[in-house]
Amino acid sequence: MPPPAESRNLAEVSPAVTHPSFFVKAFASGLFSGYAPFASGTVGSLVGLAIYFIPGFEHPYAIMPASFLVFLLGIKASEAMETHYGHDPAEVTIDEVLGMWMSLWLLPKSLAIAGIGFILFRIFDIIKPFPARKFDALKGGAGVMLDDLVAAAYTNIALHLLLVIPFTRDLLSSPQ
Repeated sequence: MPPPAESRNLAEVSPAVTHPSFFVKAFASGLFSGYAPFASGTVGSLVGLAIYFIPGFEHPYAIMPASFLVFLLGIKASEAMETHYGHDPAEVTIDEVLGMWMSLWLLPKSLAIAGIGFILFRIFDIIKPFPARKFDALKGGAGVMLDDLVAAAYTNIALHLLLVIPFTRDLLSSPQ
């Protein structure tokens, strides 16, 4: 006798649901950061930050093509993960990786800016100010990716505004 439906996983209940491949899981989960036992979004953001600190990655000619590619592939990978794990699963953190990159786009590369950017991005990603919450409600990979880009835009604007203030500009821009 088969186990009750509530004890079977999604793939057993619906044969049309496929398991994402190893490579889709690796990419969509931000190098498996999405499988962290707690705070997977924070861990994914840290992965994005680590990649950002690769020398030269902050230059527009490097970060923009990488971001565009990750955005497009992230939509497809997120959709594949949603078919297995459900709507906007915690296992998907490629959106946080991209969000960190866009949070720091066109800003001076410093530990202080990156640290404040990380904190602001996590806050905006959690509270989801308009229109992030609307994107988050969308089904599919575009919704998964777009709500984090909105959080990143708010973070980037806030950091640029902090750099307009002379005291904070001097404090944040000094290389460490």
